[in-house]
Amino acid sequence: MTAGLFISLEGIDGVGKSTQSDLLEEFLCQQGKTVVRTLEPGGTELGQEIRHMLLHRKGDVAPRAEALLYAADRAHHVATKIRPALARGEVVITDRYLDSSVAYQGVGRALDPADVREISMFAVEGLLPDLTILLDLEASEASARRNQTGEAPDRLESEKIEFFEAVREAFLDMAESEPQRWLVVDARQTIEAMQAQIRERVSQLLGSK
Repeated sequence: MTAGLFISLEGIDGVGKSTQSDLLEEFLCQQGKTVVRTLEPGGTELGQEIRHMLLHRKGDVAPRAEALLYAADRAHHVATKIRPALARGEVVITDRYLDSSVAYQGVGRALDPADVREISMFAVEGLLPDLTILLDLEASEASARRNQTGEAPDRLESEKIEFFEAVREAFLDMAESEPQRWLVVDARQTIEAMQAQIRERVSQLLGSK
């Protein structure tokens, strides 16, 4: 049990997680909540170093090594940033959490998703979000959105469309298996419509705390 509220946003690259996180933070601050925004990988100083190795290092990274690096980042992230904030009664919003590892490294890299989840659960000592928001969008449309930014893709963003299709399906499967924790939001909607859905569910959680 935690005193604060822990929210993660998930989805393939290009679905609008940053925009929805910004709007959710604004809403929560209006409710008088103290909000801690963070991300994975890279939510801590150590995490920034791991993020560079994972996303911007030249050359391949073996799939198991990749999964373990994400888990190492997550272990430090939870111990030094997320758990302390929750203990203070704050709201933590993270852009990606362990479900991303299950989807990207477990399914996308063709490792055993159960093994990847087990490694992550060990890293975080069993800490799961109160709410995981999945912004769902077809891989082709998400790719088109990413291309519109004009930014150079990182190592994962450079994967083929089939990779992202598999990752998307993995997210949807997880959401179906844990409906009490997940909220699936159709990312084809307007920004405002998406945020309205998110705020409704978060308000319910705040009322139950």
